[in-house]
Amino acid sequence: MDYTTQMDAARKGIKTKELLRVAQKEHMDQDVLMDLVAKGQVIIPANKLHRCIDPCGIGDRLSTKINVNLGTSRDWTDLDMEMEKVRSAVDMGAEAIMDLSSFGDTQKFRRKLTGECPAVIGTVPIYDAVVYYHKALKEITTEEWLDIVEMHAKDGVDFMTIHCGINKETAKHFKEMKRLTNIVSRGGSIIFAWMEMTGKENPFYEHYDRILDICQEYDVTMSLGDACRPGCLEDASDVSQIQELITLGELTKRAWEKNVQVMIEGPGHMPLDQIAANMKIQQTICQGAPFYVLGPLVTDVAPGYDHITAAIGGAVAASHGASFLCYVTPAEHLRLPDVDDVKEGIVAAKIAAHAADIAKGIPGAKDWDREMSVARKNLDWERMFELSIDSEKARRYRAEAKPEKEDTCSMCGNFCAVKNMNRILDGEIVSIFDE
Repeated sequence: MDYTTQMDAARKGIKTKELLRVAQKEHMDQDVLMDLVAKGQVIIPANKLHRCIDPCGIGDRLSTKINVNLGTSRDWTDLDMEMEKVRSAVDMGAEAIMDLSSFGDTQKFRRKLTGECPAVIGTVPIYDAVVYYHKALKEITTEEWLDIVEMHAKDGVDFMTIHCGINKETAKHFKEMKRLTNIVSRGGSIIFAWMEMTGKENPFYEHYDRILDICQEYDVTMSLGDACRPGCLEDASDVSQIQELITLGELTKRAWEKNVQVMIEGPGHMPLDQIAANMKIQQTICQGAPFYVLGPLVTDVAPGYDHITAAIGGAVAASHGASFLCYVTPAEHLRLPDVDDVKEGIVAAKIAAHAADIAKGIPGAKDWDREMSVARKNLDWERMFELSIDSEKARRYRAEAKPEKEDTCSMCGNFCAVKNMNRILDGEIVSIFDE
């Protein structure tokens, strides 16, 4: 092989089969895409060992992608249900699956994903270290933390969230500044606790070059984790969040020097009026590296409906430059999501992503909406169902309240404006009550 990573290939002018596939899917000129990958403004996460992958691109000028989190926990260990979630997510068009398993035979599930799933696969090695070594957190050694990263790379994972930005300096400032909800990132809280108990530097920061070497060998994309993402509106855009982002900007540059692809993780909970500025700050500090956001959730008071609060924030974030939306389900803050929760989260995230693509002027984005409008004008219900983000729900809703006349719905009936306008413009007589 004449290149090490997708970035290395792009910088050498080599068009990989993954790049060609992404260019085809995005209807983009291959040379333009290659230039964006070479600059780090687009990533193509595709581990060399994930052979069943259907690669996608994430970044500037591309359609907004969505990620689906799933995985086992101590309270919910049903692997069959997790695989059902995976199949449902892929069927609904999710581009990435992130395995956050924190209990059971995590490697078996991870290998099953990279062996069978065509979506991009991501993981958080920090979680798995606690499960794999099965010992007290403070007893895990620096070498053991790093070994887990290599294990995940060998298992075929396409991107890994590594919490490198919370080092001793950022941790010191975090403790001084005081936060309402402290650190809400699971990975961030784990590594912060380990640092506090051992007195050692964050191994992922201290040995960052070794991690980059692993990523380069397998072409794993670094997802630089935001340990200090805000967990409530009051903590949004505070010193801890911004200082960590500055560190992530420095680490991005170091990764690019080794041809390792990078994306940056972002907030979190954030008021609506702060989102655009946060996207601009990230783009500036991290030199255009793709931004991967959880939400942002624009209010703290909607448990059970956080897929909606996240979709609102996600649409705004993506319209101002975020490239990758992590879905949020109705179960957020409450429990592990079930299959129905996953579906609701995916639909909400897809709506946000598509709305943002329209706002960003992504070529072809509005065509979908035009097709739906034509179908509505023609009262072509079957075509409307085919074009719906959730065809099953659209069909079910109509079937549950069948109208008297098939060309209308039970909301308007003969008062249907579309039907009446079509008829009057065709020169027909419109009579509503006696039809």
